Amino acid sequence: MSNSVVHNLLNRGLIRPVSFEHQNKLTSSCAPAVSVYQTATVNPALGKIGRSNLETKLYGKGLRKAGRSLITKTGRPVSFVPRAVLAMDPASQAAEKFKLDGNIDLLVEVTSATVREVNIQIAHTSDSLLLHWGAIRDNKEKWILPSRCPDRTINYKNRALRSPFVKSGGSSNLKLEIDDQAIQAIEFLIFDESRNKWYKNNGENFRINLPLERNVEHNVSVPEDLVQIQSYLRWERNGKQNYSPEKEKEEYEAARMELREEMMRGASVEDLRAKLLKKDNASDSPKTNGNSSSERKTISKGDEQNSVSKQPKQKQNFRTEKIQRKGRDLNKLIFKHVADFVEPNSKSSTEPRALKTLEIYAKAKEEEETTPVFSKKIFKLDGSEILVLVTKLSGKTKIHVATDFKEPLTLHWALSQKGGEWLDPPSDILPPNSLPVRGAVDTQLTIASKDLPSPVQTFELEIEGDSYKGMPFVLNSGERWFKNNDSDFYVDFAQEEKHVQKDYGDGKGTAKLLLDKIADLESEAQKSFMHRFNIAADLVDEAKSAGQLGFAGILVWMRFMATRQLVWNKNYNVKPREISKAQDRLTDILQEVYASYPEYRELLRMIMSTVGRGGEGDVGQRIRDEILVIQRKNDCKGGMMEEWHQKLHNNTSPDDVVICQALMDYVKSDFDMSVYWKTLNDNGINKKRLLSYDRAIHSEPSFRREQKDGLLRDLGHYMRTLKAVHSGADLESAIQNCMGYQDDGEGFMVGVQINPISGLPSGYPDLLRFVLEHVEERNVEPLLEGLLEARQELRPLLLKSHDRLKDLLFLDLALDSTVRTAIERGYEQLNDAGPEKIMYFISLVLENLALSSDDNEDLIYCLKGWHFALDMFKSKTDHWALYAKSVLDRTRLALASKAERYLEILQPSAEYLGSCLGVDQSALNIFTEEIIRAGSAAALSSLVNRLDPVLRKTANLGSWQVISPVEVVGYVIVVDELLTVQNKTYDRPTIIVANRVRGEEEIPDGAVAVLTPDMPDVLSHVSVRARNGKICFATCFDSGILSDLQAMDGKVLSLQPTSADVVYREVNDSELSSISSDNLEDVPSISLAKKEFAGRYAISSEEFTSDLVGAKSRNIGYLKGKVPSWVGIPTSVALPFGVFEKVISEKENQVVSEKLQVLKKILDEGDQGALGEIRKTLLGLVAPPELVEELKSTMKSSDMPWPGDEGEERWEQAWAAIKKVWASKWNERAYFSTKKVKLDHDYLCMAVLVQEVINADYAFVIHTTNPSSGDSSEIYAEVVKGLGETLVGAYPGRSLSFISKKNNLDSPLVLGYPSKPIGLFIRRSIIFRSDSNGEDLEGYAGAGLYDSVPMDEEDKVVLDYTTDPLITDQSFQKKILSDIARAGDAIEKLYGTPQDIEGVIRDGKLYVVQTRPQV
Repeated sequence: MSNSVVHNLLNRGLIRPVSFEHQNKLTSSCAPAVSVYQTATVNPALGKIGRSNLETKLYGKGLRKAGRSLITKTGRPVSFVPRAVLAMDPASQAAEKFKLDGNIDLLVEVTSATVREVNIQIAHTSDSLLLHWGAIRDNKEKWILPSRCPDRTINYKNRALRSPFVKSGGSSNLKLEIDDQAIQAIEFLIFDESRNKWYKNNGENFRINLPLERNVEHNVSVPEDLVQIQSYLRWERNGKQNYSPEKEKEEYEAARMELREEMMRGASVEDLRAKLLKKDNASDSPKTNGNSSSERKTISKGDEQNSVSKQPKQKQNFRTEKIQRKGRDLNKLIFKHVADFVEPNSKSSTEPRALKTLEIYAKAKEEEETTPVFSKKIFKLDGSEILVLVTKLSGKTKIHVATDFKEPLTLHWALSQKGGEWLDPPSDILPPNSLPVRGAVDTQLTIASKDLPSPVQTFELEIEGDSYKGMPFVLNSGERWFKNNDSDFYVDFAQEEKHVQKDYGDGKGTAKLLLDKIADLESEAQKSFMHRFNIAADLVDEAKSAGQLGFAGILVWMRFMATRQLVWNKNYNVKPREISKAQDRLTDILQEVYASYPEYRELLRMIMSTVGRGGEGDVGQRIRDEILVIQRKNDCKGGMMEEWHQKLHNNTSPDDVVICQALMDYVKSDFDMSVYWKTLNDNGINKKRLLSYDRAIHSEPSFRREQKDGLLRDLGHYMRTLKAVHSGADLESAIQNCMGYQDDGEGFMVGVQINPISGLPSGYPDLLRFVLEHVEERNVEPLLEGLLEARQELRPLLLKSHDRLKDLLFLDLALDSTVRTAIERGYEQLNDAGPEKIMYFISLVLENLALSSDDNEDLIYCLKGWHFALDMFKSKTDHWALYAKSVLDRTRLALASKAERYLEILQPSAEYLGSCLGVDQSALNIFTEEIIRAGSAAALSSLVNRLDPVLRKTANLGSWQVISPVEVVGYVIVVDELLTVQNKTYDRPTIIVANRVRGEEEIPDGAVAVLTPDMPDVLSHVSVRARNGKICFATCFDSGILSDLQAMDGKVLSLQPTSADVVYREVNDSELSSISSDNLEDVPSISLAKKEFAGRYAISSEEFTSDLVGAKSRNIGYLKGKVPSWVGIPTSVALPFGVFEKVISEKENQVVSEKLQVLKKILDEGDQGALGEIRKTLLGLVAPPELVEELKSTMKSSDMPWPGDEGEERWEQAWAAIKKVWASKWNERAYFSTKKVKLDHDYLCMAVLVQEVINADYAFVIHTTNPSSGDSSEIYAEVVKGLGETLVGAYPGRSLSFISKKNNLDSPLVLGYPSKPIGLFIRRSIIFRSDSNGEDLEGYAGAGLYDSVPMDEEDKVVLDYTTDPLITDQSFQKKILSDIARAGDAIEKLYGTPQDIEGVIRDGKLYVVQTRPQV
């Protein structure tokens, strides 16, 4: 599947830390529960509470049968404010002192609080001190990496964190905040990067033990019912005033703190309860309004069991329409356990499996047949196999039967016109060696004459017409008869078998060995769910060995099953309890893997969503027993109910949940049969499927009117039983399993008692109750908030081992699924909504997606970005829409990245396994797309698409960003990626509409325009190429316009762009010819002067001349001493022209030289694959000793660090980087660019500019004339966080862009905020920059074609712009942007021509690293 799938999916298509109104629910009798609060307003439209079908008693607080009050042990209803407060020891401090190198003081102080702080101070002020650290948990030696880190912390090879110290006076300081209470200690070393020096604790790690908190009442906060009572008593003490909502919340939290303080002083929950209830009863004595405490009745059984007595008027109540969401540090939600994407390293997993004899025969037979294959089946035969191949054409049906069975076989066969029939075949169609017997024919199989590894016995039959629908058969060998699992074999040639049209080859990109094993076991798995689940459980260890791709294979297989692409049951009767037991075994194993392998959790969640919860013993048996209860109690023992009963007894399946729901809908509709069929059909069950069961359902339901109430009651009970087995992620079933239930003595769930899960957060039952009561309401916002709060509260339990982990997982899956269905139901609410509402919904769905994702760092930072955008909107910040658009663009990129990851991991397995199992091709084509659609990503994409035009309109962005405004006419061609056509030559003017443009591609010859929805930077390579080549280049933000352009594929269009729009119209060929002849230009002829080795391996910047180095080096040398003093210029040296040619001519490099000549000849013959081989070959060059010594001397005399001083390994890294620069002469983009302008590639020489890397906070590129408008009075610049490679390279997303008038350089105007998710950062290092003689030639811009290579690999950091002062601090932003503009203006004045300038910002200081003429 191509990237266009991702693009199309994302274009077809929701926590913020704020307080919400605190309102309380109504009881089911609509009598308000007790509360001391009253809201200012209550929307009457929101007053209806959707009733849940859940009526079973649930253990735990609240959630009682048919009730809506939340009941404590005292029978007192309480209002609902879900909070958790952890009791802790008072803050304490501990300090440790150390000596570094005997004379440097190191002080470490630890503060004990909810978030423990570790303050580290060193009496040392180096600029390059780093804390190399990790944390200790569970007494294990291996460091874990906390998610909460100081600013500018980088992940060092997934083994440690590196955090820079901050200079303050005469010391360096660093503060760590440890919010994970499971962390017992931190360990660290200190590294002075500039001196390459490590500081250790007597040769060991420094270790700081952290204070552990003292939890009260098993880590449970003050019970909410006690907080309610305490707040009521405070209200009474204060004279029963009418509080404002803000005062209400303040008083409530004050009551909580009073109780917390008592508990911290040693009071138990029981002590507090006794004390408060005594006070409360006294306050409700006859002295207060004449009401006695007895008026608060304990709930009893009967019709009035949910009512409460009328309370004093002063205790006014309100409905809970919103919950109080907790403010959370979103960074704590970041999850970085990501499996490396590697193919299994087993040799046999990548080599094609040797074909079996029968497979060779089948392949030959398919090639031999001129008619298309109608169906193809493989049956098992006593350790061998039987192949049945059917072809059909022009009224003729051919049946081929073949087997690799060793002993002679006789086929005992007949024909049939309907299932189960055996009819005598016509005598004129009988094959040789056939003997008619009563009602059948015996035919001796013959040995095939084909050249095969072992003998194959065959049978062939040809039938004219279509009067026969199938062929039943059995096999005989001597005294032995062979059947298909105790049934006849059957060849169906009336209905085409689902089969795969494509061959997916050797399973590259999959755990092939595992998939082959699954394919071999499928015939066994399709006997029953019991077989399938047990086989899956047996294969989990193999999946673990194969890693991520192994679990991807299991997921694909289970997904095929869940979507009915595989047979659920075939000729095998199995008891429901056996299915349930197998489910239980599989899910137990999966929960163990989930706990032990966090990198696979996202895949494991998806696998579990395809499997019911199951359960040992009675859980499955109830399916058999309780259908009999329904039949007996409601007198419905015949007809459809008996047929369903037989199916349930022999092979229950998830279809039974649908059938039960269809029966309930049918009864509710007063027995409307169309309602029954609608429910079935809407859920993928038709009459044919009902008839396909081993115990078929032929009849429609038929009930009497007096049976209605009993059936609805008992089918509702039975539905819970079915869901307990088949629907692990069903919301009510999942809640029951977590909160506990017991039988109600009515024939259902008899003897069943599931205990509540221990360790659930305080108030969690109330939160789930809130969710159930709002699950069907039209206004979905309160429900979404409740669902997400429930997921957030559940999350800590999912991150650690638990004996009931799978029940918690199924609950989380159910909550996740309910978010998706709720948001789809809530689209109507957004039809007339403003941007704030849509942005809030986006943040909710995005939060949900992040909670379900393994690698969610980018998603979390997008979420923080939406919160920041909402705050900007509320504060009426001018640029709120412009900033929100950048967050929207980044969110789209995150969605596309997630979709591409799914494609990469899942699609190859789906295609390969699907081809092995005969899954329908259409299902394979959309496999990954359907998985994405089933998650939150599709809903998020839909919301983003809804908001995009609103933001563009508000920010005055229009539908286009025109990067190169050139009027053109050409034929439209639609491509997926520009990269795939960059080397193509079009023989007529062509307008390319490309879904994907990365930014570093070449524009193909013959192209006059590139239009894309992608967002390359205005100063990216492809953008510069477009402007230089006078090619129209524009980004289209409007999906409607883009679809219109794509629909014009093959037509001739005229494009008339302005600086902010593109007008297009269809024209005829004659107009194209006229315009093309007017614009005909000759390709410029460009020549190069060949450079020779000048006898120097290395030169200083003072020696830079045009004979020795390119324009890049010369310009840097020219700037030194001429730019303002506040502009820094990095120290530079160079390897001049000719050094590469000299090195490769040395005797020790003769083999490399000879291979290069061979590869160049292959390249000249048109084999472009030689380019990669050339680059690889050049890495084998050996450095002459003279080069090493001269470069070392030159660098040291220029005060540059010499890599070799850090060891031979460091010099080898530097030498490898130099060779990569030279080899970039043969990268694809550069090679084809020179060929395009007929430049002699052999004359192209490469000098290497050597500079010390500045570890940039920001990097920028300046064009001193606005490249989009051509306005020379304004400067245009782009800025990225970190190194500039993300700006000039093919890194997705946009940079911060701005313009500045040259007559007002202190007033920059931001045009767009950044959406790039990745920043690059590096330690102190050396960079080797390409500097060819083919750069900046008149008529040809070669700049940017060749590579610049740092000696050290950059660290990729996911960026959080909400903590970036360039975004959040307006004064800082103005200073930095103004400095950039002033530097550009000064350099342009120095040269007297427009300049293209690259530079960086480090600690507020600006450096220019290169400049060239702007083209």
